[in-house]
Amino acid sequence: MFSEKQILKLAKQRQKSIVFPEASFSNVVMEAAMDLNKKKIVKVILLGDESALVLRYKEKIKGMTIINPKTSDVYEDLVNLLYEKRKEKGLKLEEAKKLALDPIYFGTLLVEAGFADGMVAGAATTSADVIRPALQIIKSKASDEIVSSFMIFYGKGEIFKENGPIFGADISLNVNPSSEQLAQIAKQTAESYKTFVKDEPKIAMLSYSTFGSGKGEQTEKVKTATAILKQKTKFLVDGEIQLDAAICPRVSKIKVQSSNILGRANVLIFPDLNSGNICYKAIQYFGRVKTIGPILQNLNKPVNDLSRGATKKDVVLVAAITALQA
Repeated sequence: MFSEKQILKLAKQRQKSIVFPEASFSNVVMEAAMDLNKKKIVKVILLGDESALVLRYKEKIKGMTIINPKTSDVYEDLVNLLYEKRKEKGLKLEEAKKLALDPIYFGTLLVEAGFADGMVAGAATTSADVIRPALQIIKSKASDEIVSSFMIFYGKGEIFKENGPIFGADISLNVNPSSEQLAQIAKQTAESYKTFVKDEPKIAMLSYSTFGSGKGEQTEKVKTATAILKQKTKFLVDGEIQLDAAICPRVSKIKVQSSNILGRANVLIFPDLNSGNICYKAIQYFGRVKTIGPILQNLNKPVNDLSRGATKKDVVLVAAITALQA
């Protein structure tokens, strides 16, 4: 059974080290870090000036590891790591020295070098600035596939009683994925669903059309993506399909003559970033639905990007998911 309690329990059992590069300039991150540390859910690593953090938070940060990039013993090692990773792209050693002092880059390098198991950032930093270092340094697990992101939707509503938690992708990264990329996003998200929920994914390739009811370039893209996914995987999938037919059995019976998922979709694949991002935020704020994410997938090591509207609870749950990815 998927629940917040289960996620936190599993993360606590694993005791992974998670680095928080925004410790010095995000109150919500520090509130979450103190909660994670107090409950021993993860091993907390803070980036920042130790004396300033101790002065401000005193005993509340006891037990946490604090690293100042400017005085760290591993700074030179991380500079060299960054330089080796990026020199073929034109990065100079002097530029690497400056870049490694950036807390987001420093935190990403800590993960790549094995000093931390994962990183959580984005509460006070744009998605582009969080994700760029991860793509440059940690890179994708499957080199022939894009990195994508998903959101977890769950709660006590009727739909979750019937369908279980629902994963939605891509919601923060790929602006206008091709058919091939949409198929990759669907495969990655289905695999993430199996990993976290321990159940079989049922994929809906979403569109404004259901099985040819509408025509257009966007529907053709989704149709092609569905065909690619069916060819390359054995996952249950319907597409192109409208959201109501994907998640409501009653509507599915009306709109779909022959369905693989029967209105029980638990993985929703959006045709582009506009629809994915708008939909997940509408669900968050209008629907009284609980959410976790965004969660990045297909990285060699876990880095996750928070929304800048994240709450303490959001940060805690994303940190727990990051520990489970590690």
